[in-house]
Amino acid sequence: MTNAPIPQIRLLPKRHRRVKMGHPWIYSNEIEMTSEAKSLTPGSVVNFKNASNDLFGTGFFNPKPLVVGRILSNEVNVPIDEQFILERLTQACTLRDRLFREPFYRLIHAEADGMPGVIMDRYDDTIVVQINSAGFNLLESEIQSALKRLLNPKTIIIQKSSAARSLEGLSSETDKVLGKVSEHTELMENGLVFITDLKNGQKTGWFYDQRGNRAAVAAIASGARVLDCYCYLGGFGINAAAAGAESVTMVDRSESALSLAEAAADRNGLGRICNFERDEAFTFLEKALSQGKRWDVVIVDPPAFVKSRKDLAAGLRGYRKLLRLAALLVEPGGFLFAASCSHNVDEKAFSEQVRHGLADAGRNGRLLRTGGAAPDHPIHPFLAESAYLCSELLQLD
Repeated sequence: MTNAPIPQIRLLPKRHRRVKMGHPWIYSNEIEMTSEAKSLTPGSVVNFKNASNDLFGTGFFNPKPLVVGRILSNEVNVPIDEQFILERLTQACTLRDRLFREPFYRLIHAEADGMPGVIMDRYDDTIVVQINSAGFNLLESEIQSALKRLLNPKTIIIQKSSAARSLEGLSSETDKVLGKVSEHTELMENGLVFITDLKNGQKTGWFYDQRGNRAAVAAIASGARVLDCYCYLGGFGINAAAAGAESVTMVDRSESALSLAEAAADRNGLGRICNFERDEAFTFLEKALSQGKRWDVVIVDPPAFVKSRKDLAAGLRGYRKLLRLAALLVEPGGFLFAASCSHNVDEKAFSEQVRHGLADAGRNGRLLRTGGAAPDHPIHPFLAESAYLCSELLQLD
């Protein structure tokens, strides 16, 4: 920190109202983009003010992307330093420790935890940190120090390879490992042991966001024949097996993911009722349909079909086709669980594709449950984009 005055960014007339109400973002067309503003280092800490020069908050400023401002505090001249980060981490950790018994959870979920562009997942004494905003990219060492002060983890993995970094004008970098990381890491969820690869796995290693949805599906799996498509590391399938499913078939195109899912099934003493199929989900579903196969519970939890707005139409068609195939494979009276993690597809749009898929399959039934992400993935109340996960659990006639 220096004693230099914090730069000030002024918003255009009437453009501060949404932010004053609580929205954490400021867009490029809402500010006076002066030559001084353009010259600021991406991720600079600034004070924001309205058109009348009344200061109203401290945040990051990046002149490059569409979202140029990210509010960190409603107060001005707030030092954004290690102590600030420590306070945010402490608040987030206190909440998670109230929600969960074991130290396996999402510790920081970006804006909702007051650290825009930062994701942290905790695996007991290992923390995986993904930094996607220019402001916190400049504070990497402060993030590391704050984590050491609060949790003293044995290992911190810093990820700087996410595609989201390009939106901030940040380059992709090789992951940094502080400490030692095992080839495979065990984690706990709903009383079960799962195995992930924190070096080479997807994103931050595990999808904690589906924890509650997995428990909900497991609750109706007793005695059922279960199909889990896009199973990844076996989250849904192994939860169902532990709840008393008769058999569980898990499908994924990744050989390494299936290998870890099979190891987790054995680790929990459930290997005898689980079988694993390496295949593309659509290919497997179409083949199973042609063979006349049916299951009592069918789960489809695909990766994001809509990564950007330009993919929306094609992605919605993909969800519709997936739901048609999945619905056709559900026994009468059985259950279908479907999810979307595409933040460009809201709950209304996803529900519409579910209905289209059911109609295409000639199936009807009843919606039992809609679900979002687990509570360690909180939603910012003024940022609809943070509610990215939607799901439906149905019983089909």
